[in-house]
Amino acid sequence: MPRPNGPSPVTLHDVAREAGVSLATASRAINGSTRRVRDDYRARVLAAAKRLNYKPNYAAQAVARGTTTTVGLLVGDVSDPYFSRIASGVIEAADAAGLVVTMAATGRDSSRELDLVRTMSAQRPRIMIVAGSRLAGNADQPALIEELTALTESGGRVIMISQPVLPFPTVAMDNTTGARQLAEALAGLGYRRFAVLRGNDALETSNERLHGFREGLAGHGIELADRHVISTEFTRDGGYAGALELIKEARGEVELIFAVNDVMAVGAMSALRSVGLRPGVDVAVAGYDDIPTVRDVTPALTTVGIPLAEIGREAVRHALETPEERPGQASVVWTAKSSVVIRESTPGIGA
Repeated sequence: MPRPNGPSPVTLHDVAREAGVSLATASRAINGSTRRVRDDYRARVLAAAKRLNYKPNYAAQAVARGTTTTVGLLVGDVSDPYFSRIASGVIEAADAAGLVVTMAATGRDSSRELDLVRTMSAQRPRIMIVAGSRLAGNADQPALIEELTALTESGGRVIMISQPVLPFPTVAMDNTTGARQLAEALAGLGYRRFAVLRGNDALETSNERLHGFREGLAGHGIELADRHVISTEFTRDGGYAGALELIKEARGEVELIFAVNDVMAVGAMSALRSVGLRPGVDVAVAGYDDIPTVRDVTPALTTVGIPLAEIGREAVRHALETPEERPGQASVVWTAKSSVVIRESTPGIGA
């Protein structure tokens, strides 16, 4: 009988009873299954569903399966072209697979990252991609591992884009090698007096790039003085402020400024102009990432190229095409190749 507030919706139980089959058979016939359903049973179930005007509850199906058709993507900063290029690759690959991407920004804050993982996990994404540098001494890391592990145990896949330090498959970037190769190339152009604009001490990407750059210089007998290494925000404004600090403390002592990402390098170039110095002429500038913007600034920026969109595509491809891996230890599933790109911002000494 109808309930006081209206007729009850038709359920899968009703369909199974109408078709004269078990609930499991009705579910497999309507929702799809790796277990084959006899053609006559499938026809009876579909006919019964049509007669009863049964509407599948896709949200309930997602909960039952443990996943939806969404990809959860966490990035550090949506305004940073580095992350937007990675996101474009994720979206392209997800579209091709019939998946929808939900994206959120952590602000490079570990507690916010944890909160966002919890929120997204509650929505049962088929894939969770966490893009961004890992933070040294991160007190939230155990809780983050626990949340991501729970997601995998409920049927989701987790892919990291970062350093391979968490116990999940990781698409990695060899920051140390890229920065070392850049330092070697710049030393080969005749530069000997360097400064570096870096992020804060907890940011592992910044640490790796600084370490690689020091290694490359050391191979040419060049020492990077600690006073010429400025810690600042990992942003355009951070690069601007860091360059002003460097100019104030060491004007005339530096031939080339290496900023550990491109947006910082662009900020540094603006800071040089603000005090009457010409980037690429009075002080050379180099960055890292090769975001599209740096090909259009004046002078065009020397940098280290990374296939950012391909990184996003590879993260989705791995999640969809490789056998499921239970969390245990960090594993690098693909490493992005980097390449030094010399442009007009570093013309070389005597050029």
